[in-house]
This record gives sequence, structure tokens and C-alpha cells, in this order.
Amino acid sequence: MKKSSAFIMVVPGLVILAVCLFLPLLRVILPTIPAGEYPLSSYVEFFTDEYYLKIFLRTVKVAVITTAVCMAAGVPTAYFISRCGKKWRGILLAVSIFPMMTNSVIRSFAWINILGSNGIINQFLIAIGLIEKPIQLLYTDFAIIIGSVYLFLPLMIVTVAGVMENIGDDMMEAAQSLGANRLLAFMKVIFPMSLPGIIVGGILVFTGTLTAYTTPQLLGGNRNMVMATFIYQRAMSVGDWQGAAVIAMIMIVVTLVVIKGFNALASRLDRRGGNHA
Repeated sequence: MKKSSAFIMVVPGLVILAVCLFLPLLRVILPTIPAGEYPLSSYVEFFTDEYYLKIFLRTVKVAVITTAVCMAAGVPTAYFISRCGKKWRGILLAVSIFPMMTNSVIRSFAWINILGSNGIINQFLIAIGLIEKPIQLLYTDFAIIIGSVYLFLPLMIVTVAGVMENIGDDMMEAAQSLGANRLLAFMKVIFPMSLPGIIVGGILVFTGTLTAYTTPQLLGGNRNMVMATFIYQRAMSVGDWQGAAVIAMIMIVVTLVVIKGFNALASRLDRRGGNHA
């Protein structure tokens, strides 16, 4: 194929990227650079404001904990699913994906019924005598994390299971034949070979949690604001579009840093040192 023909085929995609990605991104960046002032003054103001910084740190904390929990629960679950027969594998994957078929608002309201003062958990704890009055579970960071894990755990399971399915049982058998127990064989053989899926799953969970709006709004409330709900407040309630643009840019930068961090971690864990995401 001639270079001119190949270029013509690429042009429609480049136009779509320019119109749908680069131009909107440019419109987000430009308002964050005040004319005639220090270019990064808006960002410096954000990170020197104690209230803004608290929201930023809360958002990162929730995203990190959610990602860690999803990895800890998702990797073993994905391994179990990948080692089941074809019939059961399909059923278990369907069960894993099923929560994603429900609207996030409905799922959040379900957790409100579970975590609320008159919810299932408080009623159970009172019934067995562990507490005398309901404890505050709803509208806390804990509630946001629980809701986020429930929301994004299926992504981790499906992503990692898709990679582990391609790892043959003979790899585990070979490691065990050399004296390794199942846990050591998993950590030395299966885990390193599953890094591409784990990294992609981790990125999806982290960025999804970082940018989620519905779950933090319903389960965290206004007292436990995160960056996504903060953007909405600044833009829609206060009318501070410049401040909202600053927050959006910070979230974009954090996402890029996390992607690079996952790749760097993968290079250290996997001696092959290749990029996985």
C-alpha cells in the first residue's frame, strides 16, 4: 500500500480525535492558565488550600484502597474461574459481570439500605448485642470504598481471567514438579505471567474510582466530597468553571502518573521489563 493511500485512510480517525479529544481538552486547559499571571497560579492555589487538598487526598486514598481491595479479591477469583471447565467458566463470568448490568444509582441505593442507620448491618449488630445504637457507616469514606469495590471488582475479575485463561495448567505442574507448593508456584509463575491483565485491571479500577460521581455522591454525601463531586459543585452550584477545569486537569495528570507508575512497577516485578499498558 502506498504511503499516500495509508495517510488518507488515517485522516478520518485523526479528524475524529482532534474534534472529540484534543479540542475539548484544549478548552479545559486554557481556562486554567490566567492571562497576565503566573501560568500555574491556579494549581498552586488549589494545592495550598487546605480544604481543596483534603478533597484531593481523600479521592486518591479511596482510589488506592479500592484498587488494592479489587486486586486482592479479584486475582484469586479470576484464577479460580480460569481453572474451571468451559461451561462453569462461562457461568461464573456471567455471574461476575451481572452487577454491571444494573444501573449504578440502583446499586448505590441498595448499599444505602445496607449501610444506613436502619440498614441490615446495624439491625444485625443491634440484634446480636454488639452495639446499643446504630453506628455511622453511611456517608463515610468506608461507604464510598465499599460501593466502589462492588462497582469495579467485576472489571478486575474479567480482565485478569481473560489473561489467565491463556496460561496452561502445565506451567503450574512444572513448578510443582520442581518442589514448589501451589502458593509459591502461583506467585512465581502464574502471577508474573498475569501482570498484563492485573495492570490493565488496576488502571481501569483506579481511574474509574478516581472519576466516579454517582457512588461517592450517594454514599459519601456532601460532607465526604471527592474530586468528581467537587467538579460538579464548582461548575453547577458555584459557577466556577475555571476551578472545575483545574480540578479536571489535575485528575487527568494523576491518571497519567498512575499509568506510568503501574508500568514501572510491572518492569520491576517482571524481569522481562516490557510495557503492559
